[in-house]
Amino acid sequence: MPIAADHGSDQDVLLARRESTLVITINRASQRNAINASVAAGLADALTELDETPTLAAAVIQGAGGNFSAGLDLKAFARGERASVPGRGFAGIVESPPRKPLIAAVEGWALGGGFEIVLACDLTVAGESARFGLPEVRRGLVARGGGAFRLPRRLPHAVAMEVLLTGEPLSAARAERFGLINRVVADGHAIDAAIDLAGLIARNAPLSVAASKRVLIESADWPVGTGFERQRHHFDPVFASSDAREGAAAFRERREPTWTGR
Repeated sequence: MPIAADHGSDQDVLLARRESTLVITINRASQRNAINASVAAGLADALTELDETPTLAAAVIQGAGGNFSAGLDLKAFARGERASVPGRGFAGIVESPPRKPLIAAVEGWALGGGFEIVLACDLTVAGESARFGLPEVRRGLVARGGGAFRLPRRLPHAVAMEVLLTGEPLSAARAERFGLINRVVADGHAIDAAIDLAGLIARNAPLSVAASKRVLIESADWPVGTGFERQRHHFDPVFASSDAREGAAAFRERREPTWTGR
């Protein structure tokens, strides 16, 4: 059921709710879901809504019409539009992803900034014909929406270098083999598989999920030997929470837990 409507005069970003999952759709199929200022503002608003709505546990982002996103709308860029939002960066996401889990459901092409949106997500499900690429070098540009530094954290060094320097795309099968994406499914089914994955996350305690995501991301640059000390700040409140006591009680009583996020 829809929970938000127009973000821009042409509804360039659509929102709908599937239980505790927010489904975000980039709705510019005729432009292969290229990112302009309207899309960037709509995505930023959607991520704020995700983080500020207690009954939402996760979000899935997809593109309309069989492609995820062709990246920056170069025609809009040439007109002087800037597809970024202060504090969130390109597409309203790459510099400040949401605190809650975000899953990319990719069909067709995820190119340039579209691929950088995928790299800003936590999990990715793709149709078997999906393609991922950073072709900026072919246009005299560079992948400055996070691709140049996120990609080598997600792929082996040589593979990341190949993608960045040649501009050639990765197939879904190759991306899965290197661990870039979580699941490859039949074409047309990425959104359903992503919503199912979001549902698995939503079953879990929200404080536990949030703390686990934060430590996983932040620990990438923690010095060796500081992990236990630095994770304590995030994990101690989880162990002291009402949800931790509820989880233990539900296990003991052989029932499903009722989480409160406290």
